[in-house]
Amino acid sequence: MAVVGALGIVFGDIATSPLYAVQECLAGPHGVAPRPANVFGTISLIVWSLILVVTVKYLAVLMRADNKGEGGIMALLALIPRSAREKAPGVLGWSTVLVIGGAALLFGDGIITPAISVLSAVEGLKIAAPGLTGIIVPLTIAILIGLFVIQPRGSGGLGRWFGPVMVTWLVVAFVLSVIHVVQRPAILGALSPHHGILMFREEGFHAFRVLGGVVLSVTGGEALYADMGHFGRRPIQLGWMFVALPALVLNYLGQGAVLLDQPELATQPFYAMVPRGPWSYPFVILGTAATVIASQALISGVFSLVRQSMQLGYFPRLRVEHTAHDTEGQIYVPFMNWFLGISCILLVLLFKESSKLAAAFGLAVSGTMAITSIAFFSVARAHFRWPVAKAAAVVSGFLILDLAFFGANVLKILDGGYIPLVVGVAFSIIMVVWARGRGLLGMYFRQRSEPTDRFLATLSERIATRLPGIGVVMTASAESIPPVLLRLVRRFRTLHEKVLLTTVVTEEAPFVTGERAEVQVIGSGLYRVIIRFGFMESPQVHEVLCGVLANVDPAAKADDLTYILGHERFLGGREGKMGPTAEKLFAYLNRNAYNPTDYYGVPPTQVVELGARIDL
Repeated sequence: MAVVGALGIVFGDIATSPLYAVQECLAGPHGVAPRPANVFGTISLIVWSLILVVTVKYLAVLMRADNKGEGGIMALLALIPRSAREKAPGVLGWSTVLVIGGAALLFGDGIITPAISVLSAVEGLKIAAPGLTGIIVPLTIAILIGLFVIQPRGSGGLGRWFGPVMVTWLVVAFVLSVIHVVQRPAILGALSPHHGILMFREEGFHAFRVLGGVVLSVTGGEALYADMGHFGRRPIQLGWMFVALPALVLNYLGQGAVLLDQPELATQPFYAMVPRGPWSYPFVILGTAATVIASQALISGVFSLVRQSMQLGYFPRLRVEHTAHDTEGQIYVPFMNWFLGISCILLVLLFKESSKLAAAFGLAVSGTMAITSIAFFSVARAHFRWPVAKAAAVVSGFLILDLAFFGANVLKILDGGYIPLVVGVAFSIIMVVWARGRGLLGMYFRQRSEPTDRFLATLSERIATRLPGIGVVMTASAESIPPVLLRLVRRFRTLHEKVLLTTVVTEEAPFVTGERAEVQVIGSGLYRVIIRFGFMESPQVHEVLCGVLANVDPAAKADDLTYILGHERFLGGREGKMGPTAEKLFAYLNRNAYNPTDYYGVPPTQVVELGARIDL
């Protein structure tokens, strides 16, 4: 069942690529003419890309680089030594900046995949019912609206159907292809890589441009790696080797067989394999269902990536809702949902055809593929202890393919490739500024903190009264007294009878097992509480503190907790280490980030905020 589930979620993107990959190679603006030699060459390049990129790079090598079972580009970052990720407070290492760029490009990819997937499936109506061509764009938009509207409800109810539907899609695609390959067995020659080499020799630079379409056949490779934590390495590998890969290879061969006889069908090679007449409608419906599943998988992946980035400190706080109380991984991020939804609809309205939209597709994901390879070099050296020569040889092999795909897609920038690039650059700037700002803010607080022993030695002189109840002070440092508590004592000369100096630590692992909270007695009614969460978990601080109250005061109740939080306002001065423009952007992001009260699961009626003006 795990294999079937993986087929539904993990393989959605790559399994629906046959709808538009060959079409872009042989009928797109950057394609080559669909004459027999080019058909053989194109199919050969696609087949060997599936083998080398997906099977070898992702399944055989990268899936070994897991963080407690979790995969994906942010999990890869967590495996890189901290000293390489952050050279100093607020100074990000090259590996961090690079991976942030890769993650940001995935957001750019996220606005295109649902649009091109659903649009390419609905375009089957051009063959099934030419008279309905006029409703293709409105129908696509209606499906996309429905897809994004149901996100708050989660995919749990429909999720049980994803696997069977995708298996049906792959089986149908396989059977369809068998018929055409049997009729034209010569297409099996495309399994030899020499046809791809011959096409490069004959077509030259035009063949290089075709790689911008070939990469569309492997765009789901990153999803295989990112979703490893949901299903495990083994089910994904089995599902790929025994179901997805054979079905996809044969489907591409089937499309090639059709085009050998009827090259004029290169504008719709997938649906050209479908029998004409009433049979066409079920195939269009099935294709649309498969692309909706692929889109759902990508949307869920973006939600997961955003939460990982937030927990690791590389993304501003956003509201995260759980759509299933019994499953940690099913979440909904409203801001990202509507950003993706509106962007997808605008793209469909702008391009109107999947063939035109394909020009904008591929740049973002090929950039992420190259960045993943480069980041793997650091992991191979630090985590696997590979010699430099071995790590360099493996990564160089990956980069030859990745950079070839990326270079071919750079040529499509003016045809729409700029869209995911602009989105990626924008999110990169946001993530780098946020990470740098939070690092400098942490350093600012540490410089203005006070050693615990000095604070305790003079506490009786600083306060006049002790308030009933328990004060909770959130602090990034687990060693000193934070500035917010010092401001409270200095301004009001008072303190709660008991104070919990609470530090939330995000571990470099997806989930924390065992004891989550550690309570240390400091003295004079002060306690230090260290709470640990994994980067895939939501930090429910109040819930955890209620569980350790008995260690502090057996008679205490949850209502006795008062949270004392800082509320910072950033001045954006010219003397700061960030610079005025970056600090103003950080101030804007911080001001509009999700309220820390809600983010940490703290009851808003039990919060006291103390303001401060800060120049970083």
